[in-house]
Amino acid sequence: MEEPELPVGVGPWEGPWPADPRFDPDLLAQGDRRNVVDRYRYWRRDAIVADLDGRRHDFHVAIENWQHDLNIGTVVRTANAFLAKEVHIVGRRRWNRRGAMVTDRYQHVRHHGTVEEFVGWAAGAGLPVLGIDNLPGSTPLERHALPRRCVLLFGQEGPGLSDAARSACAALYSIAQYGSTRSINAGVASGIAMHAWIQAHADPPE
Repeated sequence: MEEPELPVGVGPWEGPWPADPRFDPDLLAQGDRRNVVDRYRYWRRDAIVADLDGRRHDFHVAIENWQHDLNIGTVVRTANAFLAKEVHIVGRRRWNRRGAMVTDRYQHVRHHGTVEEFVGWAAGAGLPVLGIDNLPGSTPLERHALPRRCVLLFGQEGPGLSDAARSACAALYSIAQYGSTRSINAGVASGIAMHAWIQAHADPPE
């Protein structure tokens, strides 16, 4: 017999309503079933974003989007989990949001039409662009700490980083693999790289 699925989140607020302006009257009345951590239950979306903005980490994430890569949603969701400063979509503006699980409502996402436009933004922000791809000559990520301020750049599924993106990178890092597969997808690679940054620069969450 299958176990019944338990409802996600919390129901309507019980007792006197809080006076805190961060709380959303509609959520207090109807309940909060969103995919957010408990500290943000009943909060307005703009209040959540403002709180996150006060704590965001110093790394950015970028991914090329020339063929509507389905991994982009996963990258955005993971960037939200690790509290990246911003996610940068390089190439086509439209991307598949399904994998983001609505986390793009809380994560800043910026679009750049070309690699050159993205590189110009990074240079203006004083951020080195670090490519993550298993290419000859890449530095093993496991043996090198990422800098605190940087942009982690990922290519799309299959071809990896484009030639223009590779040329724009200040450094290239590889992720060690030990099985038979030639590569791991960009969604998985982004999670590994972001966590490597977290291990080097972030304290455990309270």
